[in-house]
Amino acid sequence: MLHMVIPLEDTFSDVISKSQRGRKLSDADLASLAGVSEPDLAEARNGVFNPLVIRKLAPVLALNTEALVALGSNIYQPAQISLHGLEIFNTPFDNMTVNSYLVWDASSKEAVAFDTGADATAMLDFLGRHGLSLKLLLLTHTHLDHVFELDRLVEQTRAPAFAGDREPALKGARPFAAGKQFQAGSLAIETRLTWGHSQGGITYLVHGLEKPLAVVGDAMFAGSMGGGGVSYTDALRTNREEIMTLPDATVIAPGHGPLTTVGEQKKSNPFLAL
Repeated sequence: MLHMVIPLEDTFSDVISKSQRGRKLSDADLASLAGVSEPDLAEARNGVFNPLVIRKLAPVLALNTEALVALGSNIYQPAQISLHGLEIFNTPFDNMTVNSYLVWDASSKEAVAFDTGADATAMLDFLGRHGLSLKLLLLTHTHLDHVFELDRLVEQTRAPAFAGDREPALKGARPFAAGKQFQAGSLAIETRLTWGHSQGGITYLVHGLEKPLAVVGDAMFAGSMGGGGVSYTDALRTNREEIMTLPDATVIAPGHGPLTTVGEQKKSNPFLAL
């Protein structure tokens, strides 16, 4: 199924800012280490793309230079991805949009939702129109934009909701330890701890569709990653260990922005490109 075109979540300037914050570098220190002026750094963070400046900043920030330049020059655009048995819902929340997902087993008609988005109306309509029964609601993490419609989805579907046990307790969601496996019809779902953006973010690896699928929440985006609000170091580490080690064909379903693949991010993600 070919999905809607969703713009990239982050610009090159967002990537620079996230890395600078994560590495706890002051403007003066970063500018000095990169050999650029502080006004040039400020312009880069404000979205002024100067490849000469970007090429000096990237190594100091441990970012892949060519991937960052491709992002800044709009060369990088994620490939459109087709995956039967996956539906994406992109809903507005404040000044951004947030993704939620459905996967389902065509034989049993059992479905699994990942996160709720800001408005579950389209998801509920899709379940009804396609005769699907929601068996599970799995949360990648408990930030408000990802769980905003939890009460409504649970009330209308009676599906049990689950969240990683390192996340703050959330009424209506049952805690579980990473490593737990879930099942819906012929679909098997593995859970991996990908924390750093949040205290206990979970990546769900779905087996049984045409391609493996990793629902990653805000651990990773196409061309970027979530901010390391809890631990930038651990956000990078768990992305590398738990997501980037998956087969290249694995579809990545992020909490914001478009679908991508592991193989694409190995080439195009400034934080993670090899």
